[in-house]
Amino acid sequence: MSVKSIWMHDHTREEVGEFARSGGAVVVALAATEQHGPHLPVYTDSFIMGDVAERSVRRAADDVPVLLAPLLPIGCSEHHLSFGGTISLSPMTYFQVVRDIGESLVKAGFGKIVFLNGHGGNEPMMQQVANDLAVRHPIWTAAASYWSLARESLAAIRASEVGPVPGHAGGFETAAVMALRPELVREDRIGDSHPERDWIFAGPPGAFVGRHGELTGCDGYTDAPKLATAGKGRLYLETIADSVSGWLVRTIRAMERGEETL
Repeated sequence: MSVKSIWMHDHTREEVGEFARSGGAVVVALAATEQHGPHLPVYTDSFIMGDVAERSVRRAADDVPVLLAPLLPIGCSEHHLSFGGTISLSPMTYFQVVRDIGESLVKAGFGKIVFLNGHGGNEPMMQQVANDLAVRHPIWTAAASYWSLARESLAAIRASEVGPVPGHAGGFETAAVMALRPELVREDRIGDSHPERDWIFAGPPGAFVGRHGELTGCDGYTDAPKLATAGKGRLYLETIADSVSGWLVRTIRAMERGEETL
């Protein structure tokens, strides 16, 4: 089925239903609105996730049938509330919101639902929702955060030279926002140094070490973004989109092959 747009919200109810019933997949992009230090906009995660999701789905749509649902710009960000500039859902509320989105898509006829995440606080609830939906309904689900999918590719281009990847409001995210919305970066508030907390990244990927008041580093961000540039940000975003789009294609094709065995 050919479609006029990758965006689910550009289609009529009949078009969405036909696409879903024909076996098409839908990607749900999850982001946040939260403080990002003194120099980045509070919409940073949503700017980055919106760009990554659109690029990735647009590329994947050349090979597999997939639509992109509207971005969810509010996440689970309670650990940022004390700094201000943050809108958050509590963990249980966020879990229910994401599950309700999934249930809505199931009722719309989708049998393949993929959650793509751009904020660390969302990840545990997202994974559980994906699991629960596949238990409750005869459908396929998948879930991942963009930095996990692109970890090897970002390491290959030495993205960590600007700071921890993805970090929080450090060199990596600052470079991305410089590439996307440079006019919103307060470069006059970027210092040459910032205290770093090595225990934040002490464990292997997926491990968690936390300390009250500093879950994302001193003063709410992880590292000084002094090495960030727009050029580096464009490279990071392109690299991420390549990794995510490749994962989407492999995952949706695997779902399609799996249907043949049922």
